[in-house]
Amino acid sequence: MTQTHDRDIAVLGAGMHQWGKWGRNFVEYGLVAARAALADAGVEHRDVGYIAGADTIRNGYPGFVSGATFAQALGWSGARISSSYAACASGAQAIANARAQILAGLTDVALVVGADAAPKGFFQPVGGERRDDPDWLRFHLLGATNPIYFALYARRRMALHGATLEDFAAVKVKNAKHGLNNPYARYRKEVSAEEVAASAIVSDPLRLLDICATSDGGAALVLTSMEYARRRGVADPVRIRALSTVTPTFPKTVLDLPDFATDSAVAVEPPPRTFRSAIAHAAYEEAGLGPSDLSFAEVYDLSTALELDWYEDIGLCEIGGAEELLRGGATTLGGRVPVNPSGGLACFGEAIPAQAIAQICELTWQLRGQADGRQVDGARAGIAVNQGLFGHGSAIIATR
Repeated sequence: MTQTHDRDIAVLGAGMHQWGKWGRNFVEYGLVAARAALADAGVEHRDVGYIAGADTIRNGYPGFVSGATFAQALGWSGARISSSYAACASGAQAIANARAQILAGLTDVALVVGADAAPKGFFQPVGGERRDDPDWLRFHLLGATNPIYFALYARRRMALHGATLEDFAAVKVKNAKHGLNNPYARYRKEVSAEEVAASAIVSDPLRLLDICATSDGGAALVLTSMEYARRRGVADPVRIRALSTVTPTFPKTVLDLPDFATDSAVAVEPPPRTFRSAIAHAAYEEAGLGPSDLSFAEVYDLSTALELDWYEDIGLCEIGGAEELLRGGATTLGGRVPVNPSGGLACFGEAIPAQAIAQICELTWQLRGQADGRQVDGARAGIAVNQGLFGHGSAIIATR
């Protein structure tokens, strides 16, 4: 997979701030991650021609203009900037912006940064009264917090495919074991299925240990043109081969909060793929690869049940086959295609603008062979997937 394609860009540097509950300003987390990524790439921040910030909407005005916030914190250098918000796909949108600048020939070196300082407990609606805002309404009218949303998907999986509470617990057990050796993870402790079952019910059928936490943290990448990487003596860098941010196709027949209803499919045939599977499919098409080419995957495990859905959405198995794939050990380190070798959100928690960037850090370290204690043997290609609100989603494929 070392062949270079016209739209490949190099990942020259990756850096993170450990995730947890630190009680400090989000800019501090982003700076630590950015400086680590720059050091990893051997690049000075004044050599960066473009800074792409992933926005956080819960940290005041600096969070809304994160590109400028991080550029100022590093030291104004005249670099071009952008700031992107796409809910949990914000980091991928920032990566997409940087990639476009590089491929357009407007810069050789781009820095992508995302960081968050999240509230304790599950996310609350953004302040203010907005009765025409579906997200405000889903909290205030339906009382549908995020755990309720996760639980609806879990119940759907149980009804359609026979998933059990034991299957959900097995996902947590797997990811907790993977995250033990990740120095950036917030939770680094093995968990038993009995502990998952004994944890408090948050939104039936999901227990506390089925649901990811909210966290502080940051992640950053230095992205460059392939030519620049070669000039720096990096002949075979990790490269981003494809990036998908496709929207749903009408009619959307699976309910996604904050939407209150699906589109009508009475007069129009449903599309051949659901939204999440379409995100991954577009990335495979661009990369010229398929699920069978993957060495591993990082998926968006807001809950244990949602991870099982992603197995099918990224084509690791047929619809309804996720439980069998899990039970057979295929998605565990040492299995055919390990999923969330980083430990996933189960071990990190949500730091929204940093999540997709952190996934590419993990892809980078795995493909370099630097994921000590959690390394996927012979890793050559990986995919990272996310879904944000209101039709946002992302899939990124990286290869070596």
